[in-house]
Amino acid sequence: MNDEIYDDIALEQIAKNSFGLKLEIDKVIVRQIPVSHVAEATVFLTTKKQLFVYVTAHSKLVLSDVKKIVTRMGLKAELFLPPKGEIDYFDEVGRSKFREVFPSRQSPSKEDIIFYRTLAPYNPALVQIHEVKDGEIKQFDNDSSSGWRSAARFTYRRIKTS
Repeated sequence: MNDEIYDDIALEQIAKNSFGLKLEIDKVIVRQIPVSHVAEATVFLTTKKQLFVYVTAHSKLVLSDVKKIVTRMGLKAELFLPPKGEIDYFDEVGRSKFREVFPSRQSPSKEDIIFYRTLAPYNPALVQIHEVKDGEIKQFDNDSSSGWRSAARFTYRRIKTS
């Protein structure tokens, strides 16, 4: 029990230090479930009733990997929080990757960098969730025919208010 409390406090500190987001964990839905051969995820609810997933891996992850993981977990992402609270992080990395491929083009548009922003390094990752599809959070399972199995039953859908 104490280990779980320490894990929650550590997660709150990581959110504050790595993502510039101050939050308080109300309830952890699933803790450190496998989501690939090298990555784990923790899904938690804050005191403001916002659902987040924290993904960490032993190897490199990029934004496209995290998007794929979140989708396969049965979650619908609302916001991918950039590291260190840099609002333009994914676009900046996308522009620099675009310039590496096309050095003569100096000012790429938003449409030009859509693919290249998915190549931004993103480990650890913190994602705000919009809804849990089918009321089920899934985890990676190598022995399953689909590669995924149910980790927890949880119903959530964020309703935006004015």
